[in-house]
Amino acid sequence: MVEKSATRGRFVTFEGGEGVGKSTQVRRLARILVERGLRVVTTREPGGSEGGEQVRQLLVRGEPGRWDAISETLLLLAARRDHWTRLIDPNLREGAWVISDRFTDSTLIYQGIGRGVDRSVLDQLHHITLGKVAPDLTIVLDLPVHQGLGRTRVRNRGSSIDEDRFERMGLDFHERLRTGFRELAVHEPERIKTVDATNDADTVASTVISIVNARFQRELSS
Repeated sequence: MVEKSATRGRFVTFEGGEGVGKSTQVRRLARILVERGLRVVTTREPGGSEGGEQVRQLLVRGEPGRWDAISETLLLLAARRDHWTRLIDPNLREGAWVISDRFTDSTLIYQGIGRGVDRSVLDQLHHITLGKVAPDLTIVLDLPVHQGLGRTRVRNRGSSIDEDRFERMGLDFHERLRTGFRELAVHEPERIKTVDATNDADTVASTVISIVNARFQRELSS
């Protein structure tokens, strides 16, 4: 690991629907960057900080209708504010690279496209919560819905962790999510890159690191 740096670190996020392999690719990218001498922090949303993890349990457990869309959004943003102020921003200021499994784009898609919260409301709440904060790079892992949900069923089989509230929201919901992530990438091509997640994990990881190398060529070559 490198010593503390006066240079602000980089913030990379992974996005996509359920079961696309985000957590796997977060770990793989982190390992590669650490091997290059970088200090790397991995995290997730909802969660990441102590307060964020406590709110996470309210969001990912229970029946799909446990919260209406606005209540759900406000809980997520409270968790995100704590996550940002206590973990992400301090580490970036110290020069670390932060890699997160989900961030603001998930709210735009899950609560916006998926659950119908107006984009203007989400934008206003984001401004109140984080100002102009955005990741330096976002990688969307794209996978047909039936494959992603199939993976989650296998993953959850025999598990005592019942964090499947969003997974049970219905096929139409998940199809909207996939379409939403794809469209978001079209509208922000500089920041958001889409990767075909139907390939094996090694191939996906190779594509991801190629994207990271290209985006951060100056930082990674110094």
